[in-house]
Amino acid sequence: MSEENVLAGLFEEHRGRLRSIGYRMLGSVGEADDAVQETWLRLSRTGAGEIENLGGWLTTVMGRVCLNVLRSREQRREEPLEVSMPDPIIGRDDGGHPEHEALLADSVGLALLVVLGTLAPAERVAFVLHDMFAVPFEEIAGLVERTPTATRQLASRARRRVREQAPAPDPDPVLQREVVAAFFAATRNGDLDALLAVLDPDVVLRSDGGTARPAQTVVLRGPGTVASQASRARTLAQYMHPALINGTPGAVVIINGRPFSIMAFSVVNGRILSIDVLADPDRLDALDLTAFA
Repeated sequence: MSEENVLAGLFEEHRGRLRSIGYRMLGSVGEADDAVQETWLRLSRTGAGEIENLGGWLTTVMGRVCLNVLRSREQRREEPLEVSMPDPIIGRDDGGHPEHEALLADSVGLALLVVLGTLAPAERVAFVLHDMFAVPFEEIAGLVERTPTATRQLASRARRRVREQAPAPDPDPVLQREVVAAFFAATRNGDLDALLAVLDPDVVLRSDGGTARPAQTVVLRGPGTVASQASRARTLAQYMHPALINGTPGAVVIINGRPFSIMAFSVVNGRILSIDVLADPDRLDALDLTAFA
């Protein structure tokens, strides 16, 4: 076996972890895959001969590649985006299957990714690498060009914002499904009181319509406003297909064979705290939704 094949085999052992890091860092499946490929190219140029800890080296390189992408994004933006929805990970939700329960336990919710998208690049890198992948601050410090103490502070600020804006959802997947199902039923029936009963007092609805549907790029807050919006969308309820969106119950809306929107819910303390909607037709057309057509 050639040296390159051996190196490729070693890299493949780490690909899944690197891809997970990239998705959490960037919120984009395509960009995560590009970052993984760039990490492989850097390894192939370097070789593994003088690398003592290949996993740590790959994580550091992947972090640096992602940080460069985040900084480039920030420089390109002339003004902050009101809503920028990450790429959703979508699967059928048939309910009760062990693999679905494992997915619920291991996934990163869309609401969390939305909050991560509001962090400064260095904050996001510090939080993701330390809190999600247990990388020591001493190793992250060189990446973000800070001292370990300053890097710890970056992660602390990010952690505080995550706790405030994207608290951990209820761990019981059955309860999550029941609450979301009650929301769907109330929407279909136009039952405003039932909608209010399942919405948290601090509920927020975020919708990303992209450039094609700017009117659907909105942020709505409060149970009354969100319930009114849901009741007005009553006609869409018949087109909703239950789905797992990043491991939590949600829906794919298909009209006349074409995807109209994707809805992800965050259920905290038995009520819906956030609803994240992707309604950008360009991005929806790029997703494989054949299982729901």
